[in-house]
Amino acid sequence: MTSADVIDGQTIGVLGGTGAQGRGLALRLAQGGLTVVLGSRDAGRAHEAAQALHPAVSGTDNASCAEQADIVIVAVPYEGHRDLLVELEPQLRGKIVVDCVNPLGFDKQGAYPIRVPDGSACEEAAAVLPDSTVIGAFHSVSAIVLLDESVPSVDCDVLVLGEVREATDTVIALASRIAGVRGVFGGRLRNAFQIESLTANIIAINRRYKTHASISITGL
Repeated sequence: MTSADVIDGQTIGVLGGTGAQGRGLALRLAQGGLTVVLGSRDAGRAHEAAQALHPAVSGTDNASCAEQADIVIVAVPYEGHRDLLVELEPQLRGKIVVDCVNPLGFDKQGAYPIRVPDGSACEEAAAVLPDSTVIGAFHSVSAIVLLDESVPSVDCDVLVLGEVREATDTVIALASRIAGVRGVFGGRLRNAFQIESLTANIIAINRRYKTHASISITGL
């Protein structure tokens, strides 16, 4: 079995699946041959979003999404991050939970990182979900690029952070199902704050240069 095969046949859930990042990840993962379920507070809205994306994508409420999925991606705004995970803790037990939430604020000067009491959104998720395996990934992938089907290859590296080697390898394989994406191990969850914060720098780059920048790791 190759590293890519470890996710064959698994269902991927996306909480916050009606947002741009969630829809973009769902689209690209479905194009990569995976079954994807979008979760939302409004099941009807999730169903409509899924129908517009890909035949391999379906939509339902957040609890059902978490229940159905083998691997769950959290792509909600940071403001509702903790409350949603507390609510879904029973459905997420025993599962890999991939957190891509960036705690950011915005003012007239642009985006800036918000200090999280637990250290980072990933560490907050790990504290709330002690019976899940929390992995950080997909923090800096452009939602605009993901949703643009005229772009055949996303062409970026995804830094994957976590405490369990088998789980980080699984998420590296998951990331690699998106055309052009390479998953790269980026350290333990204690390093997640700087990865989440880096998104503020990427947003500044995008504004200055009118582009959709991403991360690429050289030397590998």
